[in-house]
Amino acid sequence: MTTKTRLTATALAVAAGMTALAACGGSGGGSGGEADAKTVTLVSHDSFAVSDAVLKEFTRQTGYKVERRKGGDAGQAVNQAILSKGNPQGDVFFGIDNTLLSRGLKAGIFTPYAAKDLAKVPAEFQLDKDEHRVTPVDYGDTCVNYDRAYFAEHRIAPPKTFADLVKPQYKDLLVTENPATSSPGLAFQLGSIGAFGEDGWQDYWKKLKANGVEVVDGWEQAYNDRFSGSGAGRGKGDKPLVVSYASSPPVEVLGKKPAPKEAPTGVATGTCFRQIEFAGLLKGARNEKGGKALLDFLVGKAFQEDVPLKMFVNPVRTDAEVPELFTKYGEKVERPETVPPQDIAEHREQWIKQWSSLVLK
Repeated sequence: MTTKTRLTATALAVAAGMTALAACGGSGGGSGGEADAKTVTLVSHDSFAVSDAVLKEFTRQTGYKVERRKGGDAGQAVNQAILSKGNPQGDVFFGIDNTLLSRGLKAGIFTPYAAKDLAKVPAEFQLDKDEHRVTPVDYGDTCVNYDRAYFAEHRIAPPKTFADLVKPQYKDLLVTENPATSSPGLAFQLGSIGAFGEDGWQDYWKKLKANGVEVVDGWEQAYNDRFSGSGAGRGKGDKPLVVSYASSPPVEVLGKKPAPKEAPTGVATGTCFRQIEFAGLLKGARNEKGGKALLDFLVGKAFQEDVPLKMFVNPVRTDAEVPELFTKYGEKVERPETVPPQDIAEHREQWIKQWSSLVLK
């Protein structure tokens, strides 16, 4: 899933920008000295979030402290992980999703490890179950979100489907992310491919471009800077439609008293694509033992039940409890668009290039 990528509970946005990363070097097994043996480093996209109490529980259980290093949107972070193959910036990578998974697996950046409690994770999420190079952690649906106040004020019905977005009443209202740099942007493109097929998606994007779609590099900029319905953006954006997540509306309600009957943002459920997010032990990790312990913890119940209100995605464990706020204000998508993983692996780079030539030129 992924972001989400994503929204966090502690602040309605995650700080933008790429964290400066220093290469760790070394080869696996925790041979990097005493300090390394007590620390496990998690590399992720910018939107990874976890409660301090949950991290402390991991330290209590294992003796390892977690150092977090963030590397931009998911697409940027995955590219950096591939570039640093064999000399990774940490021990575990979190945030590669099904839209980018084949890229990481083909590059060989992960060391296989079967995390504990995978029996609690449905087979539909275990896309690499035969080799266990990655571990499923969460899932979510990338969808267009809309600003309810804008559409009520202008007396326009919000869009429901991909096809609606090219209609004249939605001209210049949508902001999306670049598929080349952003996982939600790529998910939205894949959703359009699922909806219109290989023969029809390019014509759809020509119409979407003619209808004034705006493209930005990543989710943070799209949601917090350009979207008019973002609480974090304090209304500074002028786009009432944004590519985000079906689980984004709950964050706009978080902490509000009394709780409103509905979130100020809604979801166009006919514009959704399902993302599954994974974590993996990086090949060449200094602290391989600590990395394996962290992967076990990411699938553990404590972390899985922390996920909904920290990253606003769904846990993959079947026995993880989901908070009422998440289920009440989030949108459950019954029929998200999908594209077979093999098709994504074979055509993703070609599709992104075709999209770029259509939309950015």
